[in-house]
Amino acid sequence: MRVAVVVVTWNALGLTRRCLNSIRDQQLPAGTQMQLVVVDNGSQDGTAAALRDEPDVLLVALPDNRGFGGGVNAALAATSSDVVVLLNNDAVAEPGVLAHLVAPFGAGTPRLGATTGLVLLSGSFVPAGPTGPALVGHDGRRWARSSEDGVRLVNSTGNEVTRSGNGRDRDWLRPAGTVSAAAEVFGFNGGCAALSRAALDDVGGFTEPLFMYYEDTELSWRLRRRGWDVRHVPDAVTVHDHAASSGTASAFFLDHNERNRILVCLMHAPWAVTLRAAVRSAVRVAVGPQRRRRARALLAALARAPWALQQRRAVDRTATVPRAVPAALLVPDGASS
Repeated sequence: MRVAVVVVTWNALGLTRRCLNSIRDQQLPAGTQMQLVVVDNGSQDGTAAALRDEPDVLLVALPDNRGFGGGVNAALAATSSDVVVLLNNDAVAEPGVLAHLVAPFGAGTPRLGATTGLVLLSGSFVPAGPTGPALVGHDGRRWARSSEDGVRLVNSTGNEVTRSGNGRDRDWLRPAGTVSAAAEVFGFNGGCAALSRAALDDVGGFTEPLFMYYEDTELSWRLRRRGWDVRHVPDAVTVHDHAASSGTASAFFLDHNERNRILVCLMHAPWAVTLRAAVRSAVRVAVGPQRRRRARALLAALARAPWALQQRRAVDRTATVPRAVPAALLVPDGASS
């Protein structure tokens, strides 16, 4: 089995080198050949020059920033592996992560499209008060980073989609020791996943106009509509500096998340889900905080709506599984399972 490990980076040489170092000593099943691929999205910090002489790295240096999906697609075009492993450049791979992500593809599972691992947040956390900076889980609990002894929190056990069209990390901010995630999960987390090349050839690569965020959720919809499975592999563990490149409070992060949530709903979700997503966005524009910024994101989604509907029709023409089948995996808003 040939495995390409793909890391997409942009102006983050230090983080990328840390990620690569955590991959290099990974053990893979006998007979597995690994190729380490770094896609540089037009960095200005000397990343391409620094990595060009790394003998074990295939560097794909792009002239401009094409986003995560565009970067992965460039790696797909430059390689011919049987399995493609995706890792965030701001994450550290724990021992065994590659072996655990890849092993299920050789276990007699012909319709396995993707595996997705356990992503932990870096550092430790303590419960936060009702005010002040905090990360908020699906269950409403607030957490603050702590330099003292705290608990390890889960970033993701795969991607799920709620009945209002919100794509999110399953088990987000649950204490790591309390999680026993089901193997069946709607979609893969693009920061710790392995994808079958046969599945990618069947459904196509990432949708580049999304640029950043929701690309893995969108591709998971297409995999599901063609009858490919996505499975969680709990022993494949990475430790992630969440949103180290863009920041979860940045306008870039928030705008792309809100815009792409609407677009992916238009492309794939049942109409009732799409309507709830649109109403939710409209209400936030009318009465929520940051109304001007939210209005800008909603208008950007509406401007791209004709394109999204065209993509919906294209997916429907080639789908082998009714929309209702992956839609049955949608979860209620609020606390995750």
